[in-house]
Amino acid sequence: MKIKLFTHILFGMGTMWLLSGCSKNPVTGKKELIFMSQEKELAIGAESHPSVVATMGIYDDKNLQAFINEKGKAMGSISHRPDIPYQFFIVDSPVVNAFAVPGGYVYFTRGIMAHFNNEAEFAGVLGHEIGHITARHSARQQTTQILGQVGLMAGMVLSPQIRGMADQAQQVVGTLLLSYSREHETESDGIGVQYSSKIGYDAHEMAHFFGTLKKLSDKSGQSIPTFQSTHPDPGDRMTKVDGLATAYQKEHPANYEVNRNQYLQRIEGIVYGNDPKQGFVENGQFYHPELRFQFPVPSGWQYENSPIQFQMASKDGKAMMLFTLAEGKSLDEAAQSVVKGYNLQVSENNKTTINGNPALVMVSTIAQQTQEGQQPAAQTEANTTKVATWLIQYGGNIYAIHGVAGGADFNGNVAQFKNVAQGFKAVTNSNILNRKPERIRIKTVQRSGTLKDALKAYNMPESKMADLSILNGMDLDAKVEKGMLFKTLGE
Repeated sequence: MKIKLFTHILFGMGTMWLLSGCSKNPVTGKKELIFMSQEKELAIGAESHPSVVATMGIYDDKNLQAFINEKGKAMGSISHRPDIPYQFFIVDSPVVNAFAVPGGYVYFTRGIMAHFNNEAEFAGVLGHEIGHITARHSARQQTTQILGQVGLMAGMVLSPQIRGMADQAQQVVGTLLLSYSREHETESDGIGVQYSSKIGYDAHEMAHFFGTLKKLSDKSGQSIPTFQSTHPDPGDRMTKVDGLATAYQKEHPANYEVNRNQYLQRIEGIVYGNDPKQGFVENGQFYHPELRFQFPVPSGWQYENSPIQFQMASKDGKAMMLFTLAEGKSLDEAAQSVVKGYNLQVSENNKTTINGNPALVMVSTIAQQTQEGQQPAAQTEANTTKVATWLIQYGGNIYAIHGVAGGADFNGNVAQFKNVAQGFKAVTNSNILNRKPERIRIKTVQRSGTLKDALKAYNMPESKMADLSILNGMDLDAKVEKGMLFKTLGE
């Protein structure tokens, strides 16, 4: 968690979208009633981009950034909306994901960049995300559902790692994520085949990457039935996209590129998995080496780390905790900011110390929101959300730890909340403070055999074999030839 000065990342939409009337969809060619003008799309992108950067951070790799800019601009120019000012970014997240924001903003996580095995796979996903923009999926979806406050178009290829925390986090920070329908996802897959093929890449590799996503989904243990998902099953997508690629190439014969070696050389050294300097969980503790603090994570709780906050929740969803930086130069200023920002009604407020650090503790309820002219309903345990807040002054910053639960469950979780907050302390362990991230290291097969043989030749441990199989986009018993490039892990 690369904590920066806390800023509000949520942008209130403020007004309903202006009716722009019937217009022809640039991809489908059909007349549609659209409630979002192109000017509004551009405005959403411009407003949302700082939020995305604040939430995820930009991954610092100028060469890889130049590559996605080059391919993105080339694809934008042949798209159905070449007038859009497309912009492309690699965000500093280990989650395997890509998404787009209205107005031409397209994002790839370093996690997905690490899992591509050639330029053609990347180009297919690039086309999919640009397809969400050119087909105006946000505008079409908006006719039945208003976009979330940050305007994120959830054109996500896959993100099973973060699903567990979404509902609890939304209750606290007010974030509303919009998911596309399966129809839109399928349409974007077809557009991805078309666009990537038009700039010279073999779209069969896009299908192959959905095979990688299928393995990631299965490994996470969070795969969900197709009929319940807003995203089609990756295995189904692999089959359909492969057929679309075959049909396109039959109609447009050409030499389509894959460029495996070129791509692998581009991602040499990219950070894989969690970057320790952003914070990590180990042995029941969350550690932040750069800011030199730690606190406990309750056993069995799910958690998610981002550059601006760390959040965790019980598996039953009845309690959650949020750790972030608080605004204000003093504990009192920070308390005022928290109360105002979360619309809290404070019932307890006490000064204390936590492991030698000045602290302030509050117990509050979240004030009910009512329509103008309406009286608020009487508060009961069933309709009340309670919050325990610890503000801790440490290392020149003030940190906020919030424990949140419904009125009926709050008392049963207070001891857990208190244990986390009182466990906040300085990190002194040099092994934690000096921890280095794992990185993708590109090696050459020394002797023909299987992928597993090649990995063992570079002393890759058995515990990493499953991850390395997925990273390389092939089974461990797949044949590899001498001189072939492949991925390993190292510092």
